[in-house]
Amino acid sequence: MDEKDVTILSAVARLGTGSAEKLSEETGIPTSTVHYRLEKLRERGLVTNDLLDVDLEAVGLNITVITEVTAEYSEQYHDDVGEALAAVEGVNQVYFTMGDTDFVVIAHLSSRGMVERLIEDYESIDGVEQTSSKFVIKTIKDEPRPLNDFDPETLAGLLQPEATE
Repeated sequence: MDEKDVTILSAVARLGTGSAEKLSEETGIPTSTVHYRLEKLRERGLVTNDLLDVDLEAVGLNITVITEVTAEYSEQYHDDVGEALAAVEGVNQVYFTMGDTDFVVIAHLSSRGMVERLIEDYESIDGVEQTSSKFVIKTIKDEPRPLNDFDPETLAGLLQPEATE
């Protein structure tokens, strides 16, 4: 990755589009170069989707639940319990953590009934010892594109020298 790639990725995050034409207009990098570089970033696994973000509240998923999960320690429990948590309907993110909590799980749901089912599903997983859930009252920040949280110069400073085309 070089500065052109960082410039393109920053523009993708800022504009919320993968359109080579729009990115070219924003960055001044030729459309064919933008297209080629996005394809190379996809091939390398640095770009994983086409930015079809959805407004969760607009589709009725207006309840965010954050759950801390404590699990019984065993060999590979972080994989087994983590995968089981991730398979629960409505779960969007699962993090294996250090400290008093083994996992932090984030789910987006539409009703109190779904929340009740979610907790029952968590507690039915082998190895789950305890859960503690919180409802989000107000979202202060939810940046779906983490590159927006960095100055482009900071991102450019992370680059390793490598051959680019």
